Amino acid sequence: MPNTHQGIRGPAIFLAQFIGDEAPFDSLDGIARWAAEQGYQAIQLPTADSRFIDLHKAAESQSYCDELNARCEQAGVVISELSTHLQGQLVAVHPACDDLFDDFAPVELHGKPQERTEWAIEQLKLAAKASQRLGLTAHATFSGALLWPFVYPWPQRPEGLVEEGFNELARRWRPILEAFDEAGVDLCFEIHPGEDLHDGASFEQFLAAVDNHPRAKILYDPSHLLLQQLDYLEFIDRYHERIGMFHVKDAEFNPNGRSGVYGGYQGWLERPGRFRSLGDGQIDFSGIFSRLTQYGFDGWAVLEWECCIKDAAQGAAEGAPFIEAHLIQPAGRAFDDFAGVTTSVSRNRRILGLPSHR
Repeated sequence: MPNTHQGIRGPAIFLAQFIGDEAPFDSLDGIARWAAEQGYQAIQLPTADSRFIDLHKAAESQSYCDELNARCEQAGVVISELSTHLQGQLVAVHPACDDLFDDFAPVELHGKPQERTEWAIEQLKLAAKASQRLGLTAHATFSGALLWPFVYPWPQRPEGLVEEGFNELARRWRPILEAFDEAGVDLCFEIHPGEDLHDGASFEQFLAAVDNHPRAKILYDPSHLLLQQLDYLEFIDRYHERIGMFHVKDAEFNPNGRSGVYGGYQGWLERPGRFRSLGDGQIDFSGIFSRLTQYGFDGWAVLEWECCIKDAAQGAAEGAPFIEAHLIQPAGRAFDDFAGVTTSVSRNRRILGLPSHR
């Protein structure tokens, strides 16, 4: 049978690290044109900055969404997905982190954790409807964290603490997942340290708590898996059915006698685990693109640029051709079809030395 899989799309770019207060990075039209000039075909759009998208209006107005799509198309790109990383983080915040995460919410909600959580949940529901109106099928977010302070516990965690944490996380996310299901959009959690969903095991715990909800998917980013010393290729083998999005992001891990995975509270330049521009780290992207293509992933390959050494402009310019070079056109037929032979039940039985009739 011919392979009808169209392959991974790209290159696309996540705009969060490039948005700024100077042109062309201070408006949707400007940054979209800039992305197209760099060779990107799509932009992954954060939703926390109203200069680029008004989330309330996008959820309510089809004409507004049609206008957004038209503006991007005129600039030479499409929107690959929306992102609510900052809002998703606020769905679940441990009290120890309240003050730090207040900056992700409107000023009037600072110091009001309950109201902040309710606002974040509503933001996610708006993003579901906005994604639907924009014609998108996947959405990027963070899970938030109630349990992260206890990830490597001392003293021991009380029995039942982890289960209670995931039960509460599921209680908060279930209505959001239902909103995304109603919109026909997959909700893709970026597996990321600092989030309760930070590896395969924790994602499985969450999935069980939400009864294997069909819209609960993974935003696959190998950099966060490498820095935890996970096998990021086997991760694809295990969870490919749940991978709904792909961040193309490089990293390196060089442990030494002073520090390792935890980084010793050091800055990005000094710690053993560092994010790097594409091609400058240790990630086997040929293996990743091959695995994802093998399993039929046809979403966008989205550059997420973070590097403590190389300038952002250089990283963005190098990212598009790097992704382009790794895209794979899926095989339309088996490579040995030229040597194919005719087949029938009777011939197969004859070859096996069996009677022609069963």
